[in-house]
Amino acid sequence: QVQLVESGGGLVQAGGSLRLSCAASSRTLLSRYVMGWLRQAPGKEREFVAAIAWSGSNTHYGDSVKGRFTISRDNAKKTVDLTMNSLKPEDTAVYYCAVRSSGNVYSTDYEYWGQGTQVTVSS
Repeated sequence: QVQLVESGGGLVQAGGSLRLSCAASSRTLLSRYVMGWLRQAPGKEREFVAAIAWSGSNTHYGDSVKGRFTISRDNAKKTVDLTMNSLKPEDTAVYYCAVRSSGNVYSTDYEYWGQGTQVTVSS
């Protein structure tokens, strides 16, 4: 069982930046999990945004955010951040922190999810 709590969403103008943070807690070692950020816009399917493992340096990004978003982690604090730059109106969505222990990190079938945080980008 993993508990995830997101923070940092809000309203920003196009071209601006936001940082989302996800605090994780678990009775099992977090090192076995991959942490991901996914998003869902109204009327659209859930979309993979970024992922990072608790160990190692590999990061993964969806095509729509490459070069603009950066995922990072703080092992000591057990947090995973998503720094979003050059935001566009099409980035407007509810952003979710999620974890998975196996499988394709680009898939949206993560095992545990946070409650989500709203990001709204105005034009």
